[in-house]
Amino acid sequence: MLVLKVGGNEIDDANFLTGFADAIAKMEETPVVVHGGGKEIADLQLKFGLTPRFVEGLRVTDETSLAIAEMVLSGRVNKRIVAALIAAGADAIGLSGVDRGIVRVEKMQHPAGDLGRVGKVVGVRGEVVRDFIAQKVVPVISPISLGIEGAYNVNADSVACAIASALNADAVVFVTNVAGVMQADQAIASLTARQAESLIKSQVIKGGMIPKVRAALDAVAGGACAARITNLDGLRNGSGTTVMRET
Repeated sequence: MLVLKVGGNEIDDANFLTGFADAIAKMEETPVVVHGGGKEIADLQLKFGLTPRFVEGLRVTDETSLAIAEMVLSGRVNKRIVAALIAAGADAIGLSGVDRGIVRVEKMQHPAGDLGRVGKVVGVRGEVVRDFIAQKVVPVISPISLGIEGAYNVNADSVACAIASALNADAVVFVTNVAGVMQADQAIASLTARQAESLIKSQVIKGGMIPKVRAALDAVAGGACAARITNLDGLRNGSGTTVMRET
């Protein structure tokens, strides 16, 4: 079983989305798709006169920002992916973590400040996701999830990792616009946690690749058999950088 995580920057690209949907439609096994959409959230926040704020990469989410995040993630972006999948010949359903209580969260406490309505995953109803997969329906899951007080915004990488762990997935694949973790213009085939931390320290892994690698490490630490960072070509042919548990 595969869990695919795709980010908002990639989904904004119509050519990427078409290729992503086509690759999924051609897969023999039905995957789970978890998506982000941060850029569109920020754009809509600005249109409403709000200033996007972040604490260590996590979006501060007040009530108005939560409403915007729900509109973008569970509405516009989610349905765009579902429409692309169906157009490519796959069967798909759009969901959020709120639907059927698929992803349960509690309010995230952060030492650097109050994040507002940002959640930390505490449970996943894996059987609900498995039911769709058994019917060969691709679940497309927005990371808006369910807490005691209602909906919460949750980091999409964290949701992908939690779902992969709950399903004992063979792999969680982070689909990006690069072929993998690059060193000397080539994708590194595999990494352990120790090797990854060393490459972060030496700045071989830097910038936006750091959170992707850390999310992959979290996925394997949480129960996924492996995590892979790749692009569309790598999704099709199985290449990219595989992050593995220490042996």
